[in-house]
Amino acid sequence: MTIEPLGTISGVPATFHWIRRPAAFEFDGSSLSVSAGPGTDWFIDPGSGEAQMNAPALVCAPDGDFTFSAHAEVPFASTFDAGALVLWQDERTWAKLALELSPQGEPTVVAVVTRGESDDCISMVVRSHAAWLRIARIGSAHAFHASMDGDRWQFVRHFRLGTKMPEIGFEAQSPCGPGCTPRFSHIVHTSGTLADLRSGV
Repeated sequence: MTIEPLGTISGVPATFHWIRRPAAFEFDGSSLSVSAGPGTDWFIDPGSGEAQMNAPALVCAPDGDFTFSAHAEVPFASTFDAGALVLWQDERTWAKLALELSPQGEPTVVAVVTRGESDDCISMVVRSHAAWLRIARIGSAHAFHASMDGDRWQFVRHFRLGTKMPEIGFEAQSPCGPGCTPRFSHIVHTSGTLADLRSGV
């Protein structure tokens, strides 16, 4: 399924398609809501190698360097409920920057980079069910940043995912709960190379 209006409204120069179809979705012209069903996740356990790759995701493939950001709001109900921006190459090569509910019941910004197995890291605890998330492509590498106001960005991670340029997009998950419907708004794609990796400007 493609959603042509999303590319037009947000200025993303590519067509979106589903990797996994959601339980439901809604696009109102300026925001996207994606409903993940129960027991949905993207994760490959680094200890056991067990993979769970059934969460819905909507992705596209823009060219060149860019920044891609969105304001994520997640109605947390269960541990690991999350909404995320993602990079997708294949089922064993992907990354996500998620606003996720921790086992301690705290909203957190989490970065997961997967090359065969997942490297999982909580980057910060936040005080809200909402945060700004951003992916930047810089040559053959990518960077994750997060923000509480959409203006001042905090560096989360800088990495090279693989040899091919991955697609970018959105993911929703509820691995321990009955479902979750994050909402992504203020979706912005800007062509060009990020000037300062650490400050995020």
